[in-house]
This record gives sequence, structure tokens and C-alpha cells, in this order.
Amino acid sequence: MIYMLDTANIEAICRAVDLYPLAGVTTNPSIIAQENRPLKEILLGIRECIGRERMLHAQVMGSDAQTMLLEAIAMRALDPELIIKVPVTQQGIKAIKLIAAKDIRITATAILTPQQALMAAVAGAEFLAPYVNRLDNICSDGINLAAEISLLIKHYHLNAKVLGASFKNVQQIHQLALAGAHSVTISPDVFDLLLSHPLTDSGVAGFRADWEKIYGDNTNVLDAL
Repeated sequence: MIYMLDTANIEAICRAVDLYPLAGVTTNPSIIAQENRPLKEILLGIRECIGRERMLHAQVMGSDAQTMLLEAIAMRALDPELIIKVPVTQQGIKAIKLIAAKDIRITATAILTPQQALMAAVAGAEFLAPYVNRLDNICSDGINLAAEISLLIKHYHLNAKVLGASFKNVQQIHQLALAGAHSVTISPDVFDLLLSHPLTDSGVAGFRADWEKIYGDNTNVLDAL
């Protein structure tokens, strides 16, 4: 599983990089706007935090393919490793073809049907981001969408990966992993819940209590050797 963090908050990103096996960071226009700072400052700040070895995804905002291409080129001039997010509209698919022709990595976003994902992959997108929770909110099945996209990728031997997005709970992420998704992008609050369980906490507390009865308070293995 490729884990990514879905935020533009520098503090949250640096904390996650320190704690977790994080492969990258994804952003979108809404997430960027929440920071209320210049885009260049935000992207460079994230890159400084995550280093060159991790992925960073940022989205174009143009309404036509040519503008999206120019945006992609400009953003890559700022950060040569940046992965460009493009929505799966008609102009977006055209933009994916144009951007891919420049050997720029692409994430197709706002995917809500298998055919949107398939066309984006054929056009040249590397990551395909289905919106899981948004479908669940309208009594559809976001997990099944991801599973169908994974099947299409395998069936047609496409060089693309499912990047599950839009989660509200751990169960959605778990079901997506079982469905064969290659990667997920998760908000910081939900990311922390992936490791949370009261029995784990009580188990560790029990180990600590038993240890300290013999070896003393606030000691560790180094003290006991």
C-alpha cells in the first residue's frame, strides 16, 4: 500500500513524515485555499518538509486543456518532481494527453465512474483517484468503484494505480485495501485512526505496569541491561 497524506498543512505534514511510512502528499484547490497563502509558498514549504524522494500532487484550475497544460508546465518549473492533478472532464482528458506528452506525471482526479478512470489511464494518467466517500454519501458504492477500476487496470495491462481518496473513516480505507487499491490519500485526522485501538493502548499500559514493578518507573531496556 502506498500511503499519502491529503492536506497542505505544513505542521501536519511534517508530523506525519516523522511518524509514518509516508510516500507523499496530495492537495486539491479546496485544501490549498484553506491555507490562505500564496500557492508557491505552500508548495515549496511542503516540498521542503517531505524532501525530493516523496511525491507531491497539486491540481490545475484551468477550464480548457491548453490552459491546464500551461499551468502544469509552470508548476513543474517551480517543482520538477510535482505530479499534476487533472479532473476527468472532457477538457481534462484532453489535457492529460497533452501533459503526458511532455513526460509529466499525472493524477486523474474527481473520478466517480469506472469509465472516467479507464479513459484517463489510456490518456496517460499514472494515478486514478476515485472519490469513495462522496459516492457513499449518495447511497452508491465507492469501494466497488475502486475495485472495478483495479480490475480494469489489470485486464488491460495499464500502467496506472488506483489512488483512493475522500475517506471519512478507517473502515472505508480497509475495504479499499481489500478491494485491491494500490494507494490511498488520507486526511491527518483519519490517518491517525489507522493505528488507534483501545486494546492496543491497554496492552501497552499493562506491559509498562509489569515492567516498572521490577525495573522502576520510567525505565526502558537500556536501563535494565
